[in-house]
Amino acid sequence: MTTMTPTQPGDRVATPGGGQGGRLGWIVAGSLAAGLLAAILLVVVPFVPATEDGATAAILIGFASGWALLAGLSALLTDQPQRWAWLPALFLALSGAALLALGESIRPVLNWVWPPALLAVAIVMIIGMRRQQHSRGRWMLYPVIAVIVLSSVGGGAETVGEALDANTYPPPGRLISVGDHSLHLSCTGTGGPTVVLEPGSGEMSSNLGWITPAVAAKTRVCVYDRAGRGWSESAATAQDGNQISTDLHTLLQRGNVPGPYILAGHSFGGLYVLAYAARYPDEVAGMVLIDSTAPKSPGAEGTAPDPTSADLITRLTAMLSISARLGLGRLYGMLAFDTLPARSRDEVRASMATAANLRSGIDEFVKANTAMRQAGELRDFGDKPLVVLTAGVGSDPAHLAAQDHLATMSTNSVHRTAQDAAHEDLVAEQGPAAITSHSILDVVTAVRTGKPLVP
Repeated sequence: MTTMTPTQPGDRVATPGGGQGGRLGWIVAGSLAAGLLAAILLVVVPFVPATEDGATAAILIGFASGWALLAGLSALLTDQPQRWAWLPALFLALSGAALLALGESIRPVLNWVWPPALLAVAIVMIIGMRRQQHSRGRWMLYPVIAVIVLSSVGGGAETVGEALDANTYPPPGRLISVGDHSLHLSCTGTGGPTVVLEPGSGEMSSNLGWITPAVAAKTRVCVYDRAGRGWSESAATAQDGNQISTDLHTLLQRGNVPGPYILAGHSFGGLYVLAYAARYPDEVAGMVLIDSTAPKSPGAEGTAPDPTSADLITRLTAMLSISARLGLGRLYGMLAFDTLPARSRDEVRASMATAANLRSGIDEFVKANTAMRQAGELRDFGDKPLVVLTAGVGSDPAHLAAQDHLATMSTNSVHRTAQDAAHEDLVAEQGPAAITSHSILDVVTAVRTGKPLVP
């Protein structure tokens, strides 16, 4: 004989398949979706700063709201209250609030404290879920907790890796203040005129590891890292072509590097070389444009900046720099840059791993149209020696025509095409990089002797 205990008003009754257990599954799914949606929406709201710290804080607070929703609704609507969910909610919310309030000043502390603390939170979540979760919602939580564990491990590995990189790869040059930040400048070789090398988009001084020593064997050569790249500090101001030119001018002056200079820029760096020559024409004795990005005319259709879209792009792409904090940039770097000299390769890989490098690359992308217009301000380079070096592999007719047009800026110019080289080969592959070095030294000779360039 079975004795039934009558239910009392307010009692929750669990039923197989549906009822409280089925309801909890929907609460889990809805809470996770709500947290993800909140994270995305908070990134783009105007009152959240359009920075990596702002985006990170928004994502953490958004996810915290999802966990809080799970804890609250499960207690209110089911007989399986998920009290453990309050822990990730509180931890993520406090971390996000700290980043919003303190920004970069709290970042070094969080880099070390956050990964092990997050791992501890994940372990508590697993224990609590196994004790308090008895419905089909559990399978949805395991992948989420797995992502949390991987984020913790990746973040910890990246923090340790960056600390080791700082000791293994000290800056070969000097850090010189140019205002609110310092830039890394490295000069080698003797003689004049001084060659100043400008790396391409997303690159640093070590990307020119084949070219720098080859040019230094014949004259003095200086190579530097733009803000956020390599050993240089990040800048508070957006880096368009004019700002980069101003910073380079200040860097060379405070670094006691006398001009006039021969400027050599690769890819997007060619735009900065052109912008510098337009702003400081008396300081430039010659140029080498290494498969340079083509500038645009100031009045060209479709080049007007759109502040609203630029801000939105900045907010959305700022989230990408968070991936570097989790070690994804380091994984990518391990598979790239094999053709550089060993030391340069390892230095570039270490720089590629950092969030600062990714942030500066994002800023460069957002300011691309502005940089192309500013470079287009240079119309006449007189009779100063100019070599336009173009990659033969992957260059379409429009690109070749644009390179031909660049050569018309000077009456003392040559346009050379490296037929068997691709765009990046001109600095990354030893053979094509030798062609680049030879072109730079041809301009050095032309400046020294006053003779025309030889085609």
